[in-house]
Amino acid sequence: MRHRFFSHHTHGFVRVAAATPAAMVGDPMAAAASTIALAQEADRERVDLVVYPELNLTSYAIDDLHLQDALLAASEAAVAAVVAASAEIRPVLLVGAALRRNGRVYNTAVAIARGRILGVVPKSFLPNYREYYEKRWFASGLGLSGLTIDVAGQTVPFGTDLLFAASDLSDFIFHAEICEDFWAPAPPSTAGALAGALICCNLSASNIVIGKGRERDLLCAAQSARAVCAYVYSATGPGESTTDLAWDGQGMVHELGELLATSGRFDLATELVVADVDAGRVRLERMRMGTFNDAAAAAGHPETRFRRIAFEHAPDFADAGLRRDIRRFPFVPNTPATLDEDCYEAFNIQVEGLRKRVVASGSKRLVIGVSGGLDSTHALLVAAKAFDRLGRPRTDILGFTMPGFATGEATKASAWALMRALGISGAEIDITPAARQMLSDLGHPFADGEPHYDVTFENVQAGLRTDYLFRLANQREGIVVGTGDLSELALGWCTYGVGDQMSHYAVNAGVPKTLIQHLIRWTERTGQYDDATNQVLNTILATEISPELVPAGADGAIQSTQDRIGPYELHDFFLHYVVRHGLAPSKIAFMALHAWHDAEAGRWPAHFPPESRNAYDLPTVAKWLEAFLDRFFRTSQFKRSAIPNGPKVAAAGALSPRGDWRAPSDGTATVWLEELRAALP
Repeated sequence: MRHRFFSHHTHGFVRVAAATPAAMVGDPMAAAASTIALAQEADRERVDLVVYPELNLTSYAIDDLHLQDALLAASEAAVAAVVAASAEIRPVLLVGAALRRNGRVYNTAVAIARGRILGVVPKSFLPNYREYYEKRWFASGLGLSGLTIDVAGQTVPFGTDLLFAASDLSDFIFHAEICEDFWAPAPPSTAGALAGALICCNLSASNIVIGKGRERDLLCAAQSARAVCAYVYSATGPGESTTDLAWDGQGMVHELGELLATSGRFDLATELVVADVDAGRVRLERMRMGTFNDAAAAAGHPETRFRRIAFEHAPDFADAGLRRDIRRFPFVPNTPATLDEDCYEAFNIQVEGLRKRVVASGSKRLVIGVSGGLDSTHALLVAAKAFDRLGRPRTDILGFTMPGFATGEATKASAWALMRALGISGAEIDITPAARQMLSDLGHPFADGEPHYDVTFENVQAGLRTDYLFRLANQREGIVVGTGDLSELALGWCTYGVGDQMSHYAVNAGVPKTLIQHLIRWTERTGQYDDATNQVLNTILATEISPELVPAGADGAIQSTQDRIGPYELHDFFLHYVVRHGLAPSKIAFMALHAWHDAEAGRWPAHFPPESRNAYDLPTVAKWLEAFLDRFFRTSQFKRSAIPNGPKVAAAGALSPRGDWRAPSDGTATVWLEELRAALP
């Protein structure tokens, strides 16, 4: 068996399935056979939890047959058959059956694992309007707690107060509700989630009418977001009675508002919709969201009223792959429509932030250093749009290119071409004489002709550029627009104080490097600027990312940021999961491996250049993750503790100490590095 690092169970994932068995009309034993067949298929797929439709063993649309003793006896026998078949298979099964108790019939969800009935949950809300008549046949489970029921020779917990929790897989905790329950204003799954369930399940019959598929998807997404959980939904498919209704078999898995997997609909074949839900991520999200705990308190702490039914799941921690899409670029949507919408929002957040700062400060002009690189290009695009919105001339934007010892002719040409295309006021200040003087004053070896390119050599240039910009802003009644981005702040890849870490307003501080590229492409694609500007943007997008502080080597190769500190596309991946979710480094490595191991697998964002589609193996991921952890936790926080204002853009977070991220400036990366090294194979 491979190292347990490669198992999804090691990292808090639970494999769930929404099952659509062949529906039967009042033939429980035939329904049991179909249920068992799908359970066996789920076992082969290494599924942990299978959710079946409402009353899948009994049948839903059989009307008064629900009150026939023969049918109810057959329904219980069907439960017994499924229980017996479950003894040798892996998944926990949530099946639907009508069961008798104390002179009443209940519409129930029966939790079954390894030959044992874990418990029975009755439906709370019984629809009795339009085409529904459930109160004619069933008793409501509302208020039933602390009870037991005899089913298939077992006496088991019964009530709406049940949670089911694996004793050997800490994040595998689930709750069951049935169909109408989640159409109610206060779904039982809300209380279940507040009591501790990380996975909420809905066994549904739900006949189909026009538009109902969208409604179900909306409710599942909303409940998974509001209750901070994963939500598994399974509706009855073809084969159920069509006396007056029809069925489409919609199955879905959502997590924190996001759809992970969905079934085909109106499909005559049986189906399993399988996805790995990140139950560990759900748990961490609740830890971050104080409102979740407040809601539990407001509800009288449901955990004090729920029974937690333990079961041994016995995971083998084998490598079963990962059944979910992991985005290579978590800050960048994969779908074209969502990408355009998010780029529109991000760009306009920046524009509005800068517009307001100009108005509030009373500044007459903006001062910006234009290098011909991605960050300053994007900041200048934002500045131009902000001044357009203010109705002020772009000539009041003062762009300065400031060549140093290693500035390339290509980037300088791009800077000038961009300033001219946008119609701003451009100027050039050669910083090399001032830099030579400062290096000479410092007694630096470079002043004596030695090719000594240390951090002092680099920061003299970076600091002079910023110093000039601030003095120019003083002179021209303006403010300095910062160009550094979120990725650079995360890595500390900026010169502190009198350097690119400082500005009057850091317009890019909430935007990671990988998103900036898409924002620039979006401005071009959507016609935000003219053709001349777009031509320059294409040139800049194709340019190697470089600070251009060290002269090219003998081979002509320019200084490469990513060769030195690692690929930004990996660092942005790490940043998202460290800051937004607080995941353990080993889990981040596991997810990065699944996202990046094969350039041909999965989806790439729209308009992403084929020649830039990279792949990374585990040693490469681990190498750069260690570098990220050390830079992020140990060496760079003091720079973030003193950053200027700038707008938060991505929901994944920002690094301002006044916003999403507060951390000690003298921290250590030891805990994170040790966790990663201990977990890797």
